[in-house]
Amino acid sequence: MKPILLVEDNPDDELLTLRALKKNHIQNDVVVARDGPEALSWLFGDESLGREAIAPSIVLLDLKLPKIDGIEVLRRIRTDPRTRLVPVVILTSSREEQDLINGYQLGANSYIRKPVDFPEFIQAVRQLGLYWLILNEAPPG
Repeated sequence: MKPILLVEDNPDDELLTLRALKKNHIQNDVVVARDGPEALSWLFGDESLGREAIAPSIVLLDLKLPKIDGIEVLRRIRTDPRTRLVPVVILTSSREEQDLINGYQLGANSYIRKPVDFPEFIQAVRQLGLYWLILNEAPPG
């Protein structure tokens, strides 16, 4: 079972997402990246860290990240043949219409605004897990 790559810099949102995944019995390992460069090092490997690239089942990508923002991470995912087909779900609190437009223009598979209320968030993660990890047919490779 391929891991989930969670790209989230806010410790509270990271904890809520991990709790929601666990509460929904999603069994995939979760690799957490807390900024853009760390996400890219997980996706493409980083010899200086002795880190091999992972092939996640899905990337849950926040947009407001330190160092390299989520839009640039998405751009790099979509321009590299190794990661071009990996499903990317933008999971953000951003309400900016331009973020939504940019995300889809760069090839995001889905855009979900984080609900502020935990029961709603659990439901959103349940639906996300059901669709992307169970129902969706991933491309081969």
